[in-house]
Parts: sequence; C-alpha cells; structure tokens
Amino acid sequence: MRALIYVPVIHSSADLGSLAKDVADGGIKHLGEEIWQEHRRTVEGFWDVVSHYFDSIDVRGMKIYQDGMVAEGEVGRKIVQETAGAGSRNYQLVSRILDRGASLVKTEDFPLVKQELDRLIAITQAKSMTRKIMAFIRYKWVKNTLLNKRDAYIAGRIDETLTNPGEGILFIGAFHRVKKWLPKDIDIRELKDTDKMRQYQTLLPFHKKYKKQFDELGKYLVSELT
Repeated sequence: MRALIYVPVIHSSADLGSLAKDVADGGIKHLGEEIWQEHRRTVEGFWDVVSHYFDSIDVRGMKIYQDGMVAEGEVGRKIVQETAGAGSRNYQLVSRILDRGASLVKTEDFPLVKQELDRLIAITQAKSMTRKIMAFIRYKWVKNTLLNKRDAYIAGRIDETLTNPGEGILFIGAFHRVKKWLPKDIDIRELKDTDKMRQYQTLLPFHKKYKKQFDELGKYLVSELT
C-alpha cells in the first residue's frame, strides 16, 4: 500500500524569498499591525502543532514532497537549508525530517513555478498603481491554469516516486488541489482540514465582519494533532 500524509499549509513571509518583505508590508497595510501580528501568531501556532506531530513519529524512509521544491539531492538540500535559515518554519521542519532519515523528492516543474513567481514579482515591483493593477489582472487570467498544471505535475511526481509499499509527506499550500490528481491506490491522510485552512485565509481580510467564524478557524489551526 502507498500512503501520503497530506499537510495543507499557510505560507509565512519567510517561505516566500524575495517576496517576503512585500508580503509583510502589504499585510500590515491592509490588515493593520495588530491583526497582522495576530495572524502571524496563528501561523506560528499552526507550525508548532505540525512540528510536534512529526517530531513524535518515525519518518525513516519517507519521501518528502514540498510545495515549490524544484530540485532534490545536494541542490535540494541546500535550498532547504537556506530557506530554513531565513526563518521558514516549514523548511525548518523539513530539514529535521530529512536529518532523521527521510528523503527529499523534486516535487515541482521549474518553468511552471518560475512563471507564477515572475507574475507575482511584477505585481509587487510595479512602479505605479495602474501598472500594479494591470500586472494583477494578467496574473488572475492565468492563476488557475498555472495552479492546475502545477498540481497535476506534483501528483505525477508522487505517483512516479512513491513506491509500493511506501509512505510520503506532502507540504502544500492550502489553495492547491493536488488530491484530485492523485491515483486512487494512494491512501491519503489529511493532517488538517484543507477546506478550513482555505476558509481562514479567505476570511482574513474580512476578519471584523466574520469575527466569530474567523476566530473559530484560528483556534482550529492551532489545535493539537492526534
């Protein structure tokens, strides 16, 4: 039997490389300092419980699949170390799992990842509001198509590399839909409810209007895993 622990994640600024400062500045601008810091604490709490779970189980021999990971071997490990060193809780956890006997798998197609990154950078680096809006519109036109292509590729990589019997771990942004592309013979265990993860992020800009629901989702994100 093939098994996959499916970990939907909320990316922190440290995961985003050159986009980190723009994302943090944008979060503070649109949400306010207080709510942005509360959101950061929620994301930290999420990674606390996910890290506690993986630190407590045997991960030897597992395959690690990571959102955005376009390399494996020595190059892949260097990417993990550098991103972990920049403060990414996701990559810090991946690094510990690798140290305990898991192996990193090239998960994504570089040209597809670069296409999305280039369009996001174009938005953040636009010199005027008009150019920013146009870059955003261009990104929206292709966003779902790119995401579908990435998800299909990720699922294909898992199918190609996850042996039978074998177990893997996929760390993937909550708005990805990799599950629908995965073969039926892979038993998927979702570590957190992906729909609730998406709802939390969708409601974040409207936290005042939907305060009760938003607070409940935040509590769910940081609840212990069993």
